Amino acid sequence: MAPPLQPAIETRGLTRTFGTLTAVDGLDLTVGAGRAVGLLGSNGAGKTTVLKMLTTLLPPTSGEAWVAGFNVVGQAREVRRRIGYVPQMLSADASLTARENLLLSARLYALPRTERSGDVADALAFMGLSDVADRLVRTYSGGMIRRLEIAQALLHRPQVLFLDEPTVGLDPVARHSVWERLVELRTHFGASVLLTTHDMEEADVLCEVLVLLHQGRTVIQGAPADLKAAVGPDASLDDVFIHFTGGSVESGGAYREVARARRTAQRMG
Repeated sequence: MAPPLQPAIETRGLTRTFGTLTAVDGLDLTVGAGRAVGLLGSNGAGKTTVLKMLTTLLPPTSGEAWVAGFNVVGQAREVRRRIGYVPQMLSADASLTARENLLLSARLYALPRTERSGDVADALAFMGLSDVADRLVRTYSGGMIRRLEIAQALLHRPQVLFLDEPTVGLDPVARHSVWERLVELRTHFGASVLLTTHDMEEADVLCEVLVLLHQGRTVIQGAPADLKAAVGPDASLDDVFIHFTGGSVESGGAYREVARARRTAQRMG
């Protein structure tokens, strides 16, 4: 019998405070290898803070976390080699073409020089950008920019992909296009995915397991269908959120989070 696969992500009592504010409070989370898990919650619930700790951008105040089997504090370099991260804010250079952006990423990832052109071409094709590969990114639509950013994060074949609000600010057509690519991604690469969202439809489409966060704490977690069934026979994920938190998913969020979301929506056009 083959040994059980080690979790892609595991946290124990993961906590982050900022002065007197506790942004993440004792998070216990396990993301199985090859699984897609969503962190669901309103602005200010702690979703982005969790991602920043797991991607080694922010040290935990207490608790521990492992990504791809490596500790995010003691083995941060090994973690970074095995992950891809797509933040909310713009990560593609608008003054370069998509191909140039990806070649730059290939150098940063230290991909073998002889393989870079082929890897970039494959990434462009997979994300449906081959026909516009040599156009400046400043001419792209919001959905095309997001697909390019995902291509950048996938270039080195990461074991774990982190997505922070992957379709924020996109129109419905662009949003569904990104969803299709993300579903294909998991089938094609078998990567584990942890994404944050407050879009209930997105959570239902992309995630096998949802973790509902409220004020930095886990309220409930489970498969979308199971969470809806726990509330009622005709319940939606909106109903799940209201039932377990007592509020709407759009509620809350400090000025900084609201401003950041609006800036992202504006640049996504």
